[in-house]
Amino acid sequence: MIDTETLLRTSPTTAVSDALAGTTNLNAAIKPLKDQYHIAGRAFTVRLPIGENGALLEAIRIAQPGDILVVDAKGDTNRAVAGDFIVSMMKGVGIQGLVVDGVIRDIQAVRDLDFPVFSLGTTVAAGNKFGGGVIQVPIAIGGFSVQPGDFIIGDADGVVVIPQGQEIEVAQKAQEKLEKDEVRALSIKGGKEEIVAYLDKVLEVK
Repeated sequence: MIDTETLLRTSPTTAVSDALAGTTNLNAAIKPLKDQYHIAGRAFTVRLPIGENGALLEAIRIAQPGDILVVDAKGDTNRAVAGDFIVSMMKGVGIQGLVVDGVIRDIQAVRDLDFPVFSLGTTVAAGNKFGGGVIQVPIAIGGFSVQPGDFIIGDADGVVVIPQGQEIEVAQKAQEKLEKDEVRALSIKGGKEEIVAYLDKVLEVK
């Protein structure tokens, strides 16, 4: 039998979002730098003051392989939380990905690293290191709260948060949704008559 985390790692965000009734999606503006990026793992949270990135370095130092750095940068788009050098350190210690309601820089070099980054975009200015910021605390990012250890799934459609304790239920519901979608797709493969019959059923046309 496939374990819960394996199911979640192979589920698209759309199915997971449906399983959660669309209530835990991050702001749709937080997108991957490459459409093919897919992340699924535990959140290591970081809260940064606007324009700062010092606490992100501490997170890189102690995060475990497979963790996803989820960074509350207050939606700041003026200063980058990371560039290619910092992202290369994330990749080097085995961190799985970065999700931030802020921006990065050195975008082409970061893309070349092939490390999953989900952000609001890019800028040219570096972040400051004056101090402040905390790690592994509850944060607010993209319109939703994230706790350390919550399960994060991200792909081309966006990022979804699964609160701790709901993983099994969500994995089961997501799998059921995918199975129903497969049946639905097969039901209209016969062409116009089957499509009309399906629409009549959905719309309850008499």
